[in-house]
Amino acid sequence: MTARHLDGPVIGLDLGGTKIAAALVGAGGTVLARHTLPTPATRGAGVVLDTMAEAARAVWAPGTSAIGVAAAGVIDPVTGTVTSATDTIRGWAGTGLAAGLAGRTGLPVACDNDVRAAAATELDGPDDDGTLIYAAVGTGVGGAVAAAGRMLHGAAGIAGHLGHLPSPEADGLPCTCGATGHLEAIAAGPAITAHCARLGGRPADRLQTVAERAAQGDPHATEAITLGARATGRALGGLANTLGPHRVVVAGGVPRIGALYWDALCAAFAAELMPPLRALRPRHPRGGADAAVLGAAALPHTLPLHQPETIGAPS
Repeated sequence: MTARHLDGPVIGLDLGGTKIAAALVGAGGTVLARHTLPTPATRGAGVVLDTMAEAARAVWAPGTSAIGVAAAGVIDPVTGTVTSATDTIRGWAGTGLAAGLAGRTGLPVACDNDVRAAAATELDGPDDDGTLIYAAVGTGVGGAVAAAGRMLHGAAGIAGHLGHLPSPEADGLPCTCGATGHLEAIAAGPAITAHCARLGGRPADRLQTVAERAAQGDPHATEAITLGARATGRALGGLANTLGPHRVVVAGGVPRIGALYWDALCAAFAAELMPPLRALRPRHPRGGADAAVLGAAALPHTLPLHQPETIGAPS
């Protein structure tokens, strides 16, 4: 397992609970090919690895040098293992991700958490040598922290899991990790949707429906969205006081629902800040929809590579 410079294109795989996005990425971050498959999240880790290998083969080209994987869960890039995970992907915790995929594809594999890989694409500007807090609020709440321009991994790869900070707004609510009272239990998209129903609103099948009702003046939808936003803003403000970041980035599908959410998050964030940080405000990510696969494709250049027993082209 060694990090190294790679001359050929790299396959980036972004594994989430609903889809696997694959891209063949060449020099300068140019996307040469794409493919997407549904994640067989209920069928076990082996089937998920098989599907990831299938997605990789769909974009493979002669000269492909490695695979980088940005995956859901707590990923230890040194061992290539999923050290912890929720039940979004059944049986995912404990999976030998790097070894399993390398054996299926015949290519060396580097892996990391999906949010951390996407966050790394933010480290290409004037604040590269500073401290970054990156939050991703979607189906879950993930995060990453960089210091001196380098992503922090922490013990077993757990650094940056912001969704599992204690949150007063989530007191007593069950979290996907098995604990109660964590930020994810009130701030993630499904959590906001569920809270709207708890407040007395009509049940909704997705967050966008709640957002549409809020835009029409529904008080239950408005309260659920702003509560999730305030909880996230407060948590990020407290982290900012702790870490003194130069930038705070908030990504994911939830912040894209509109100004109601974003304004509430920013106001709660600002209210927590100590005086030296009063000018700091959350920002939207610089990267677009390709941030995760581009971040994944960059991993083999910076993280340990897990070699297959026999290296060759995927069949």
